[in-house]
Amino acid sequence: MPKPRTQSGEKNLISQRLIELRKTHNMSQRDLAYKLQLAGYDMDKNVITRIETNKRYVTDLELKAIAEIFQVSYIFLIDGKDE
Repeated sequence: MPKPRTQSGEKNLISQRLIELRKTHNMSQRDLAYKLQLAGYDMDKNVITRIETNKRYVTDLELKAIAEIFQVSYIFLIDGKDE
C-alpha cells in the first residue's frame, strides 16, 4: 500500500516552514541537528536535509522535537497558522 502524500506529491507538510524557521533563527541545518541531539533527539544534518527537500516523511517524535526547538506549535509547523 503506497504511503500518503500531499496534494502536490510531497512527503511532508513542514518543509517550507522548517526552512523559514531555521533562517529566521540564523541556524544552519548542522546547527539545528546539533540542538536536536543536545535535546535528546537522534536527528542528524542528513535527516534535516531530507525533510526540507521533501524526500522524507516526518515522524510524530520529529515533529515534537522541531516544535520544541523553535518553540512553536504542531499546528504552526503543519498549517502555518498560530493556535
